[in-house]
Amino acid sequence: MAALLARARQFLAMIPLGQALAFRLDQIGGGRAVISMPWDERLIGDPRTGVIHGGAISALMDTCCGAAAISHPEGPEMTATLDLRIDYMRPAAARQRITATAEVFRMTRSVAFLRATACDEQEGQPVATATAAFTVDFPKEDRT
Repeated sequence: MAALLARARQFLAMIPLGQALAFRLDQIGGGRAVISMPWDERLIGDPRTGVIHGGAISALMDTCCGAAAISHPEGPEMTATLDLRIDYMRPAAARQRITATAEVFRMTRSVAFLRATACDEQEGQPVATATAAFTVDFPKEDRT
């Protein structure tokens, strides 16, 4: 588990946008990841309401899916987004942390298929949902 945590932290550190948005790795393992980001006035998409821009939520969900993919028990080393579809359900509440949860629901030799949600602090009411496909690269000696 320590090796996976170190690899996940390295994965996040390689993404400058995630650093700029202050992504925090909350949970990782078994093809599932939870990453959150704080509300930040620099990310406001609607000045009248203080709602975070959808692009920041998109980046959070994309990164969370990638982290979930590399945490899968089959152990892919690298991943990249092939397809990401996000459906925005409602605006995120102003001044609340946004948390994304992503999970691999199918892994093939070359593609991980994932589902994700993003929620603010009003649990049970998603801000957005996503389905994604990520390319995965396995160590040559581990796959047949």
